[in-house]
Amino acid sequence: MNILLIINILVLMIYNVADIKKVLHNLQQNRYNEDNRYLKWILKNKEKVFLRKAFLFLILFGLSFFISSDIFLIICLFFNIYLLISFFNYQKKEQLKKPLVNTNRIKRLWTTIFVLYLIVILIMFFNQEYFKYYLLILYMMIYLNYFVVFLANIINIPTEKYVYLSFKRKANKKLKSLSNMETIGITGSYGKTSTKNFLYDILNEKYIVFKTPLNYNTSYGLIRTINQYIDKYNDYFIAEMGTLKKNDIKTEASIVKPKYGILTTIGTAHLDSFKTIENIAKEKFDLIEALPSDGIAILNKDDKMQFNYKIKNNCRVYWYGIEDKTADVIASDIKYSASGMEFNVTIDNKTYPFKTKILGTPNVYNILASITLAKQLGLSIEQMQRGVLKLMPVEHRLQLKKYGNINYIDDAYNSNPIGSKMALDVLKLMPGKKIIITPGMIELADKQYEYNYNFGTYIADVADLTILVGEKQTKPIKDALIAKEYDQKKLKVVNDVKEAITIAQNYFKGEIYILLENDLPDIFNER
Repeated sequence: MNILLIINILVLMIYNVADIKKVLHNLQQNRYNEDNRYLKWILKNKEKVFLRKAFLFLILFGLSFFISSDIFLIICLFFNIYLLISFFNYQKKEQLKKPLVNTNRIKRLWTTIFVLYLIVILIMFFNQEYFKYYLLILYMMIYLNYFVVFLANIINIPTEKYVYLSFKRKANKKLKSLSNMETIGITGSYGKTSTKNFLYDILNEKYIVFKTPLNYNTSYGLIRTINQYIDKYNDYFIAEMGTLKKNDIKTEASIVKPKYGILTTIGTAHLDSFKTIENIAKEKFDLIEALPSDGIAILNKDDKMQFNYKIKNNCRVYWYGIEDKTADVIASDIKYSASGMEFNVTIDNKTYPFKTKILGTPNVYNILASITLAKQLGLSIEQMQRGVLKLMPVEHRLQLKKYGNINYIDDAYNSNPIGSKMALDVLKLMPGKKIIITPGMIELADKQYEYNYNFGTYIADVADLTILVGEKQTKPIKDALIAKEYDQKKLKVVNDVKEAITIAQNYFKGEIYILLENDLPDIFNER
């Protein structure tokens, strides 16, 4: 075979591996197209997908019909080298928050993609007189890599189902052998991870407890947690349970079989998938409906979606709250500062003082949920007070970090309409200059503009400087700030969080408080 053709294929495949890695990263961040997230992203980002170097590919296709094979190969080589250099130059500038995780599933996808490309290359070897057309097919496949990866993902579905079911059977068998351990399920639109961590620290005052690590809140994550981490010495297993589509909670409950269930708050997270808040409520209550008759449900009485929901299960129900004084566990007299919070908790008509390093009203609810269940599991008031005092802020959830005269209130994880307003309430109480850095909120369906606009009106009343990340997605916030006659000199719009932080650090002198509200995945980068 022509040595020039071999060199072309080698250079092209080096570029292709780098390009596929980028596309796989996108697929992974879109949960492997769960609930068609990957396809929806493609439709929303047609420019990124279809216009990338399209003009150059079209020129190459046009030239193939008018020039000799040798000249065509030389032009292709220069084109391939250009692709490779431009891609790596782009990667040097790109700032990924979370790179591709090379899981076993990703490795299986790599294998399938390799086979797809190998088929075309092998056919080219055996039909050398038509190599030009097969080379053009290779270029077309690379141009359409988003769809090649999508095809590989579809091809792998039977394999992934087999892997999933085999690991699920293993997890079920292991849980059956741990008859001394009971499971606590936690779900809700917001506050799941914080409540999981708080409950873990409080229960550890008396018991040996294990919790799902990191964000292992899907059926895959729960199965992996059971198979790899849980041991026979645990008294309780706290399982965080997330959802992206209908019946996710039901599936997860069938895996972990919880005896206890906590609902945090039912809100508008994932409205894109569920369409209505009533559908979200039904999904979250699948945890409560899955509890056994001798189980215990811990519910938020201040959340009207929970209070008005008609539970079909006859398990015991205990309520916590701040506003509704008829709840079983009630917080009052909340006082908080840069060093934490103090509040009273009323249980069985007796009131007890609690202190914590944690910030924000949302976390009072998370602590209350934990205390309510802890009491039912036999912890004393002293043990609960000690556990609450030891609590440390959860990373990226109203986490206070101090560097000299610069204080960061890190609330970068998965912002929502309720939490973002409460984060601003925390910022408002701080002394010194107040700055907010935010890319806005997502996955709010047709309410997205409205909720972000409202967020902007709250910002206008609090922030001395507002830095918006991403011009398109923060337009509702900007519109609200303009409507509120916010000083435009104190409004900055950038395309990168690092640039925003640099501006914030150097804008004011003296004591500064910077609220980092939300941090969108790399797939939402506008640069």
